[in-house]
Amino acid sequence: MSNYETITVEKEGKVAILTINRPDKLNALSSMVHIEGVEALDELRADEGVRVVVITGAGEKSFIAGADISEFEGKTPITQRATFNERTLFNTIDSFPKPVMAMVNGFCLGGGNELALACDLRICSENARFSQPEINLGIIPGGGGTQRLTRLIGEGRSMEMCLTGDMIDAETAHRFGLINHIYPLAELRQKTLELAGKIAEKAPIALQLAKEAVKFASRSNLDEGLRREVDLFAICFSTEDKKEGVSAFLEKRKPEFKGK
Repeated sequence: MSNYETITVEKEGKVAILTINRPDKLNALSSMVHIEGVEALDELRADEGVRVVVITGAGEKSFIAGADISEFEGKTPITQRATFNERTLFNTIDSFPKPVMAMVNGFCLGGGNELALACDLRICSENARFSQPEINLGIIPGGGGTQRLTRLIGEGRSMEMCLTGDMIDAETAHRFGLINHIYPLAELRQKTLELAGKIAEKAPIALQLAKEAVKFASRSNLDEGLRREVDLFAICFSTEDKKEGVSAFLEKRKPEFKGK
């Protein structure tokens, strides 16, 4: 992997952990974080040894406390729109073919929550706090907060979070369906990597196709979604992993998927 200023990347087996490494800024998303994060994800995408990516923030206080507000000063509507229409962590994560998990340790605010929303699964610690506080700056979410949040937790709850800017705790986020699991902070990494490792043992092509099918559900009508599901299901029958999975089931052994 390349050397980065604002992120770190480590690997544990088939799982890569990408850490936003700006603890003195509560891991705020600067333009450099986006640039380096996109570059790292491109490398991980091409790495056949990596099957799942976990994204987290350095330290125990903050996952990502939003955008780096200092960079907003002097921005014009044209430059800000251009920035968000380029490749960002938000859209790169959303289109990433492998499963991506957010390991949320502490504050998950604004752009941090939007980054977590772009991930496929969200696991958090008991001290995690979530919000879309942009309204307090006289702006609105611009990294998917009004769209992905609404699709995930419903219009009423999303509307309240976006209009008030209030924080919600981990239990509330879990009740809303914003996150999948809550663990004590001391157990967060272990539990997250256990789940990531479990997913990483599945057939890589099937994981990619399952992810595509599920994401398509909220972006299409039912008839279109069902047709896409059948097409993707059929594609699985062209893979070596499908043959291995069926053989292993019939032979009562653990399958060895190779992503082919």
